[in-house]
Amino acid sequence: MTILQYQDLEFGDELPEVTPDVSMPTIRRFGEASGMTYWRFTDHEKARAAGLPGAIVPGIMSQGILVALIHRWAPSATVHKIDTIFRAPLDVDSQPVCRGVVTDMNDETKTIEIDLTICNETGETRVLGTAVVELP
Repeated sequence: MTILQYQDLEFGDELPEVTPDVSMPTIRRFGEASGMTYWRFTDHEKARAAGLPGAIVPGIMSQGILVALIHRWAPSATVHKIDTIFRAPLDVDSQPVCRGVVTDMNDETKTIEIDLTICNETGETRVLGTAVVELP
C-alpha cells in the first residue's frame, strides 16, 4: 500500500467517493456503542410521527463517516479539526455519497484543508464541512 504524502497532493485533488452504510442495523449498532439509542435515530414510525422524514443518522455519526472518508484516502493522515454544518437530516436506510476536495495547502505545516459533503440519492447536500488534515 502506498502512503499518501503531502508532496503527492495538488490543490483541487478529489478524494475517492464513498457510499457509507447507514442502514438501520448499522445505526442501531452505532447507537448502542455510543449510547445514542433515541427513537429519532432508530424508529422510522416514531420519527415520522414527530415530523421527521423517518429515522435520521446521528450527526456525530455523519462526522465519523467524513473522517473515515479521509482515512480511507490517506490512512496516515492526522485530522486536526473537522467542522460540519447539518443542512438537512440524513435519512437512515438511504444511499448517501460522501465526497471531498483539497481546497487549501500549507507547505510550512504540511496541512491541507478539505471541503467535505454528504449528499443524498438526489444529489442534495445534507451535511457539509471542512477538515484540517496533516500528512507526512
